[in-house]
Amino acid sequence: MNEIEEVKIENLIYEVRGKQVMLDSDVAVLYGYDTKRVNEIVKRNIDRFPEDFCFQITKNEMNKVILLRSQNATLENGKGKHRKYNPYVFTEHGVMMLSGMLKSSIAIEVSKKIIVAFVAMRKFINEDKEYLKKIVEVVK
Repeated sequence: MNEIEEVKIENLIYEVRGKQVMLDSDVAVLYGYDTKRVNEIVKRNIDRFPEDFCFQITKNEMNKVILLRSQNATLENGKGKHRKYNPYVFTEHGVMMLSGMLKSSIAIEVSKKIIVAFVAMRKFINEDKEYLKKIVEVVK
């Protein structure tokens, strides 16, 4: 729980394919699981994780996330740097689905914090769009 308090979860949310997502390794650390275990759960229950809940990103997408990640204060767990497979990413809905499958009190508490972070990011993005619209109107 200490790592959650030390890092802003919002800094662990990235945009990939027009969706706000979190890396499997970050979700795993927050939930107190190994990334491998989280991915096993997803693979064993793949019917619960449609593309708008969870998907595997490409190497190119991962490179962009690594670039963003280096610009933010993120979890320094050392994982994900030399991966054999491309990581999975979870949308807000995927995080909720995963938390329901992890039977721990930590998962429940972390899920609440992650959902709040997704909502905050969505609000921030929407406010940013409104601000940009106002700037465009002024420039015209």
